[in-house]
Amino acid sequence: MDIREETVSAALKPFDVQNDPLIMAEVERLLGGRTRDIRLKGKISRVFRDRIWSQTAKIIRAWMIWVALLDVLTLALNLLMLPRDVALSMLLPGSFLPPVALGVAFVWRKPRAHWLQAAVLIVGIFLILLSIALVGRSAGGEFYERHLNIMLFVAITAIIIFAIPLSSTITIAGFALALYLVFQLQNPNLEIASSLGATLFFAIGIIATIVARRTMTILAQKTFLLELRDRRRVNQLAEANARLEHLARTDPLTGIANRRWMMETLDQLWSRSRKYSGQVAMLMCDIDDFKNLNDRLGHAEGDRCLIKVAGIIQSHMRRERDHVARYGGEEFLVVLPEMEEREASALAERIRESIEAAALSNPSTSVSNCVTLSIGVAVQALGDSISPEQLQRRADMALYRAKQTGRNRVELHKPGD
Repeated sequence: MDIREETVSAALKPFDVQNDPLIMAEVERLLGGRTRDIRLKGKISRVFRDRIWSQTAKIIRAWMIWVALLDVLTLALNLLMLPRDVALSMLLPGSFLPPVALGVAFVWRKPRAHWLQAAVLIVGIFLILLSIALVGRSAGGEFYERHLNIMLFVAITAIIIFAIPLSSTITIAGFALALYLVFQLQNPNLEIASSLGATLFFAIGIIATIVARRTMTILAQKTFLLELRDRRRVNQLAEANARLEHLARTDPLTGIANRRWMMETLDQLWSRSRKYSGQVAMLMCDIDDFKNLNDRLGHAEGDRCLIKVAGIIQSHMRRERDHVARYGGEEFLVVLPEMEEREASALAERIRESIEAAALSNPSTSVSNCVTLSIGVAVQALGDSISPEQLQRRADMALYRAKQTGRNRVELHKPGD
């Protein structure tokens, strides 16, 4: 298995927004300024809106359902407790509030076009406020002023708890104040000056509420920006750690695993040995007369030879199963889980033949005029008590015999050796 794929693919997982350089540049710019100047625009604004949509929708739906229930309950209590003519006068203007509220809740049940949901919410709030005001005007007397105050209270609660764009919040506030002023001017119990004064008083309170809502929104947006930046930094750190881990476990010349990674792999394989009932084969490969090649052709040619040999050995591995590492200067260690002696010997022979067929120049070898490979093979059952170090020594012994008997050959370790 290629260590580059194993290490990097496991640790580097892309994160949608953090991988967009334009968004992250905007995040850094906004966080670099004053908190009160934070304004989300364009794509980052859409990302923030999508992020908070679920929570906002839940709040809006719950608010609408409770307003509808309270209206029904209030109308029922009015029929029981108030004079019949007064209660009946409240019934008609108050009866269209529940379907309006439930209709808004239905539209906010799942994501739809932003402009559509914003328009439905604003129109719905306007109709709800209008219904409350009409109930007060129809009942007259003390109920007139009381219901206008209730209307403003309902508007203020919506402004406070709805995490919606500032433009929608201001529109709702404007509708509430406009309705209050219109109905107060029609109130026979108040003079025009009193109506204007009351409207101005409540306007100041609503403006303060809008400012508070805006502050809450800015803080939520800053938290969102900080989260984006922190996640990106975590991803960058994970990427850096993955690359460092990759460098620590990879041979820098050949690009395959190094000795440290192979030792860790062997330990893991042996620790999981109870799960396997098959055998494991180990090949110790050594380039014949490599020192002479370095001395005669130079280290640059020696490095090229090592890279080529590593690539040829790697090409014979079963993906996701076999492991190869550069074990020493010109030595390569191959581990083949679930492979028997005959298969391991045949694979070793194919590797040897492929190296010889590559015809890499080595005029200083005593075997041939090209690069050759000697391979020692050792196989054992995973259930045996033998350690990976002992199996490696057996492969080394077989490699030594291959060297002693002429090089450019494959030797299998026998139990009697």
